[in-house]
Amino acid sequence: MILSTKQMLIDAQEKNYAVPAFNIHNMETLQVVVNVAARMKSPLIIAATPSTVEYAGAAYLVAMAQVAAAETTIPVAVHLDHFEDIGKIKQSIDAGVRSCMIDASKLPFEENIIKTKEVVKYAHRYDTTVEAELGKLVGIEDDVVVDEKNAVYTDPDNAVEFVKATKVDSLAVAIGTAHGLYKGKPKLDFIRLKAIKSKIAIPLVLHGASDVPDELVEKAIGLGICKVNIATDLKIPFSQAVKEYFINNPEANDPRKYMTPGKKAMEKVVEHKINVCKSAGRY
Repeated sequence: MILSTKQMLIDAQEKNYAVPAFNIHNMETLQVVVNVAARMKSPLIIAATPSTVEYAGAAYLVAMAQVAAAETTIPVAVHLDHFEDIGKIKQSIDAGVRSCMIDASKLPFEENIIKTKEVVKYAHRYDTTVEAELGKLVGIEDDVVVDEKNAVYTDPDNAVEFVKATKVDSLAVAIGTAHGLYKGKPKLDFIRLKAIKSKIAIPLVLHGASDVPDELVEKAIGLGICKVNIATDLKIPFSQAVKEYFINNPEANDPRKYMTPGKKAMEKVVEHKINVCKSAGRY
Protein backbone atom coordinates (compact mmCIF):
# COMPACT_ATOMS: atom_id res chain seq x y z
CA MET A 1 0.00 0.00 0.00
CA ILE A 2 1.27 3.45 -0.94
CA LEU A 3 1.22 5.73 2.09
CA SER A 4 1.40 9.45 2.66
CA THR A 5 4.52 10.78 4.36
CA LYS A 6 2.59 12.11 7.35
CA GLN A 7 3.14 9.37 9.91
CA MET A 8 6.67 8.45 8.84
CA LEU A 9 7.84 12.06 9.17
CA ILE A 10 6.15 12.46 12.54
CA ASP A 11 7.91 9.30 13.73
CA ALA A 12 11.24 10.62 12.45
CA GLN A 13 10.62 13.93 14.19
CA GLU A 14 9.85 12.23 17.51
CA LYS A 15 12.84 9.88 17.33
CA ASN A 16 15.38 12.33 15.87
CA TYR A 17 16.22 10.70 12.55
CA ALA A 18 15.37 11.52 8.93
CA VAL A 19 13.52 9.63 6.23
CA PRO A 20 15.54 9.47 2.99
CA ALA A 21 13.74 10.65 -0.13
CA PHE A 22 15.44 9.11 -3.15
CA ASN A 23 14.74 10.51 -6.61
CA ILE A 24 14.07 7.66 -9.04
CA HIS A 25 13.75 7.75 -12.82
CA ASN A 26 12.67 4.30 -13.98
CA MET A 27 11.92 0.76 -12.81
CA GLU A 28 15.56 -0.07 -12.18
CA THR A 29 16.25 2.87 -9.88
CA LEU A 30 12.97 2.29 -8.06
CA GLN A 31 13.93 -1.36 -7.50
CA VAL A 32 17.27 -0.33 -6.02
CA VAL A 33 15.91 2.08 -3.42
CA VAL A 34 13.10 -0.27 -2.39
CA ASN A 35 15.30 -3.36 -2.13
CA VAL A 36 18.00 -1.63 -0.10
CA ALA A 37 15.51 0.12 2.19
CA ALA A 38 13.66 -3.16 2.77
CA ARG A 39 16.89 -4.98 3.59
CA MET A 40 17.90 -2.23 6.02
CA LYS A 41 14.35 -1.89 7.45
CA SER A 42 14.22 1.82 6.69
CA PRO A 43 11.11 3.85 5.84
CA LEU A 44 11.29 5.05 2.26
CA ILE A 45 10.13 8.01 0.21
CA ILE A 46 10.27 7.44 -3.55
CA ALA A 47 10.56 10.90 -5.08
CA ALA A 48 9.74 11.82 -8.66
CA THR A 49 10.25 15.17 -10.35
CA PRO A 50 7.87 16.53 -13.02
CA SER A 51 10.10 15.25 -15.84
CA THR A 52 10.24 11.79 -14.27
CA VAL A 53 6.46 11.65 -14.05
CA GLU A 54 6.24 12.85 -17.65
CA TYR A 55 8.81 10.24 -18.70
CA ALA A 56 7.33 7.24 -16.88
CA GLY A 57 3.72 8.28 -16.26
CA ALA A 58 2.15 8.76 -12.83
CA ALA A 59 0.03 5.62 -13.14
CA TYR A 60 3.07 3.51 -14.04
CA LEU A 61 5.08 4.91 -11.13
CA VAL A 62 2.27 4.30 -8.67
CA ALA A 63 1.71 0.77 -10.00
CA MET A 64 5.40 -0.10 -9.68
CA ALA A 65 5.54 1.34 -6.17
CA GLN A 66 2.41 -0.56 -5.17
CA VAL A 67 4.01 -3.84 -6.25
CA ALA A 68 7.19 -2.97 -4.35
CA ALA A 69 5.29 -1.94 -1.22
CA ALA A 70 3.26 -5.16 -1.28
CA GLU A 71 6.45 -7.20 -1.21
CA THR A 72 7.93 -5.54 1.87
CA THR A 73 6.92 -4.54 5.39
CA ILE A 74 8.53 -1.09 5.41
CA PRO A 75 6.38 2.02 4.88
CA VAL A 76 6.68 3.32 1.30
CA ALA A 77 5.50 6.67 -0.04
CA VAL A 78 5.56 8.12 -3.55
CA HIS A 79 6.30 11.83 -3.42
CA LEU A 80 6.06 14.52 -6.10
CA ASP A 81 9.26 16.57 -5.94
CA HIS A 82 9.48 20.24 -7.01
CA PHE A 83 6.16 20.46 -8.83
CA GLU A 84 5.10 23.95 -9.86
CA ASP A 85 2.04 23.08 -11.94
CA ILE A 86 -1.04 22.65 -9.72
CA GLY A 87 -2.93 20.84 -12.47
CA LYS A 88 -0.23 18.18 -12.75
CA ILE A 89 -0.19 17.75 -8.98
CA LYS A 90 -3.94 17.12 -8.99
CA GLN A 91 -3.59 14.62 -11.85
CA SER A 92 -0.93 12.69 -9.94
CA ILE A 93 -3.02 12.68 -6.75
CA ASP A 94 -5.91 11.31 -8.80
CA ALA A 95 -3.55 8.58 -10.03
CA GLY A 96 -2.78 7.50 -6.46
CA VAL A 97 0.16 9.61 -5.28
CA ARG A 98 -0.27 10.49 -1.59
CA SER A 99 2.56 12.96 -0.99
CA CYS A 100 3.42 16.05 -2.98
CA MET A 101 5.58 19.14 -3.00
CA ILE A 102 4.32 22.41 -4.40
CA ASP A 103 7.33 24.57 -5.18
CA ALA A 104 6.17 28.16 -5.41
CA SER A 105 9.36 29.46 -3.77
CA LYS A 106 10.27 31.60 -6.77
CA LEU A 107 7.05 33.59 -6.34
CA PRO A 108 6.61 36.51 -3.93
CA PHE A 109 5.76 35.44 -0.37
CA GLU A 110 2.01 36.14 -0.58
CA GLU A 111 1.69 34.37 -3.95
CA ASN A 112 3.55 31.37 -2.54
CA ILE A 113 0.97 31.22 0.24
CA ILE A 114 -1.98 31.45 -2.18
CA LYS A 115 -0.66 28.72 -4.48
CA THR A 116 0.28 26.43 -1.59
CA LYS A 117 -3.14 26.85 0.04
CA GLU A 118 -4.83 25.72 -3.17
CA VAL A 119 -2.75 22.54 -3.27
CA VAL A 120 -3.30 21.84 0.43
CA LYS A 121 -7.07 22.23 0.04
CA TYR A 122 -7.17 19.65 -2.78
CA ALA A 123 -4.58 17.25 -1.39
CA HIS A 124 -6.02 16.98 2.10
CA ARG A 125 -9.33 15.83 0.66
CA TYR A 126 -7.49 12.71 -0.51
CA ASP A 127 -5.38 12.15 2.61
CA THR A 128 -2.33 13.45 0.73
CA THR A 129 0.43 15.32 2.53
CA VAL A 130 1.85 18.55 1.16
CA GLU A 131 5.39 19.88 1.37
CA ALA A 132 6.20 23.45 0.41
CA GLU A 133 9.41 25.45 0.15
CA LEU A 134 10.23 28.82 1.64
CA GLY A 135 13.44 30.37 0.43
CA LYS A 136 15.33 29.51 -2.76
CA LEU A 137 18.12 26.94 -3.15
CA VAL A 138 20.80 27.73 -5.70
CA GLY A 139 21.30 25.19 -8.49
CA ILE A 140 19.25 23.08 -10.88
CA GLU A 141 16.56 20.57 -9.94
CA ASP A 142 14.76 19.21 -12.99
CA ASP A 143 13.55 22.37 -14.80
CA VAL A 144 13.81 24.58 -11.69
CA VAL A 145 16.88 26.83 -11.98
CA VAL A 146 18.06 29.33 -9.35
CA ASP A 147 21.36 31.19 -9.76
CA GLU A 148 23.50 32.36 -6.84
CA LYS A 149 22.33 35.96 -6.85
CA ASN A 150 18.71 34.83 -6.49
CA ALA A 151 19.26 32.34 -3.68
CA VAL A 152 17.34 33.31 -0.53
CA TYR A 153 17.56 31.77 2.94
CA THR A 154 14.39 30.92 4.85
CA ASP A 155 13.31 33.62 7.31
CA PRO A 156 12.15 32.03 10.61
CA ASP A 157 9.36 34.55 11.20
CA ASN A 158 8.11 34.17 7.64
CA ALA A 159 8.11 30.41 8.19
CA VAL A 160 5.72 30.82 11.14
CA GLU A 161 3.34 32.96 9.10
CA PHE A 162 3.58 30.67 6.08
CA VAL A 163 2.81 27.45 7.99
CA LYS A 164 -0.08 29.05 9.84
CA ALA A 165 -1.62 30.44 6.65
CA THR A 166 -1.21 27.37 4.44
CA LYS A 167 -1.57 24.47 6.92
CA VAL A 168 1.16 22.70 4.97
CA ASP A 169 2.37 19.35 6.39
CA SER A 170 6.13 19.82 6.02
CA LEU A 171 8.45 22.65 5.04
CA ALA A 172 11.60 22.59 2.93
CA VAL A 173 14.00 25.20 4.29
CA ALA A 174 16.85 27.02 2.59
CA ILE A 175 19.86 27.04 4.93
CA GLY A 176 22.75 26.91 2.47
CA THR A 177 22.35 23.67 0.54
CA ALA A 178 22.12 23.60 -3.25
CA HIS A 179 20.75 21.37 -5.97
CA GLY A 180 23.40 19.44 -7.89
CA LEU A 181 27.13 19.42 -7.16
CA TYR A 182 28.88 22.12 -5.12
CA LYS A 183 31.65 24.39 -6.38
CA GLY A 184 33.20 24.43 -2.91
CA LYS A 185 32.44 23.02 0.53
CA PRO A 186 28.86 23.90 1.49
CA LYS A 187 28.27 26.06 4.55
CA LEU A 188 24.99 25.43 6.31
CA ASP A 189 23.35 28.01 8.53
CA PHE A 190 22.62 25.90 11.60
CA ILE A 191 21.70 28.95 13.70
CA ARG A 192 18.93 29.68 11.22
CA LEU A 193 17.80 26.04 11.30
CA LYS A 194 17.62 26.12 15.12
CA ALA A 195 15.54 29.30 14.98
CA ILE A 196 13.11 27.81 12.47
CA LYS A 197 12.79 24.59 14.47
CA SER A 198 12.06 26.54 17.65
CA LYS A 199 9.20 28.42 16.01
CA ILE A 200 7.28 25.80 13.99
CA ALA A 201 6.11 22.31 14.87
CA ILE A 202 5.80 20.59 11.47
CA PRO A 203 8.60 18.38 10.05
CA LEU A 204 11.44 20.19 8.28
CA VAL A 205 12.99 19.04 4.99
CA LEU A 206 16.53 19.39 3.65
CA HIS A 207 16.81 19.65 -0.13
CA GLY A 208 20.08 19.59 -2.02
CA ALA A 209 21.69 17.01 0.29
CA SER A 210 23.69 15.36 -2.47
CA ASP A 211 27.41 16.18 -2.26
CA VAL A 212 27.00 17.59 1.28
CA PRO A 213 29.51 16.11 3.78
CA ASP A 214 27.92 13.46 5.98
CA GLU A 215 28.74 15.29 9.19
CA LEU A 216 26.79 18.36 8.06
CA VAL A 217 23.73 16.32 7.10
CA GLU A 218 23.90 14.46 10.43
CA LYS A 219 24.11 17.76 12.32
CA ALA A 220 21.10 19.10 10.42
CA ILE A 221 19.14 15.97 11.34
CA GLY A 222 20.14 16.44 14.95
CA LEU A 223 18.72 19.96 14.78
CA GLY A 224 15.34 18.92 13.44
CA ILE A 225 15.53 17.88 9.77
CA CYS A 226 13.14 14.92 9.28
CA LYS A 227 13.42 14.32 5.51
CA VAL A 228 16.55 14.40 3.38
CA ASN A 229 16.37 14.56 -0.42
CA ILE A 230 18.98 12.72 -2.49
CA ALA A 231 19.15 12.85 -6.29
CA THR A 232 22.49 13.73 -7.90
CA ASP A 233 24.47 11.35 -5.68
CA LEU A 234 22.40 8.50 -7.15
CA LYS A 235 22.51 9.45 -10.81
CA ILE A 236 26.27 9.84 -11.09
CA PRO A 237 27.38 6.35 -9.92
CA PHE A 238 24.55 4.68 -11.84
CA SER A 239 25.40 6.38 -15.13
CA GLN A 240 29.15 5.99 -14.61
CA ALA A 241 28.83 2.23 -14.09
CA VAL A 242 26.73 1.90 -17.24
CA LYS A 243 29.30 3.91 -19.23
CA GLU A 244 32.12 1.70 -17.95
CA TYR A 245 30.16 -1.41 -18.92
CA PHE A 246 29.88 -0.17 -22.52
CA ILE A 247 33.57 0.73 -22.60
CA ASN A 248 34.40 -2.85 -21.61
CA ASN A 249 31.59 -4.35 -23.70
CA PRO A 250 31.22 -2.12 -26.78
CA GLU A 251 28.95 -4.58 -28.58
CA ALA A 252 26.50 -4.90 -25.67
CA ASN A 253 22.82 -4.33 -26.44
CA ASP A 254 20.87 -6.07 -23.65
CA PRO A 255 19.42 -3.59 -21.12
CA ARG A 256 19.30 -6.36 -18.51
CA LYS A 257 23.07 -6.66 -18.76
CA TYR A 258 24.15 -3.01 -18.91
CA MET A 259 21.63 -1.77 -16.32
CA THR A 260 22.81 -4.25 -13.69
CA PRO A 261 26.19 -2.55 -12.99
CA GLY A 262 24.36 0.76 -12.59
CA LYS A 263 22.00 -0.77 -10.07
CA LYS A 264 24.85 -2.28 -8.07
CA ALA A 265 26.74 1.03 -7.98
CA MET A 266 23.61 2.87 -6.85
CA GLU A 267 22.91 0.30 -4.12
CA LYS A 268 26.08 1.30 -2.27
CA VAL A 269 25.08 4.96 -2.22
CA VAL A 270 21.52 4.22 -1.05
CA GLU A 271 22.85 2.09 1.80
CA HIS A 272 25.26 4.84 2.84
CA LYS A 273 22.59 7.56 2.76
CA ILE A 274 20.23 5.46 4.88
CA ASN A 275 22.96 5.12 7.48
CA VAL A 276 23.59 8.88 7.41
CA CYS A 277 19.85 9.49 7.96
CA LYS A 278 19.89 7.00 10.86
CA SER A 279 16.69 5.47 9.47
CA ALA A 280 17.95 1.87 9.35
CA GLY A 281 16.21 -0.59 11.63
CA ARG A 282 13.22 1.67 12.31
CA TYR A 283 10.69 -0.85 10.92
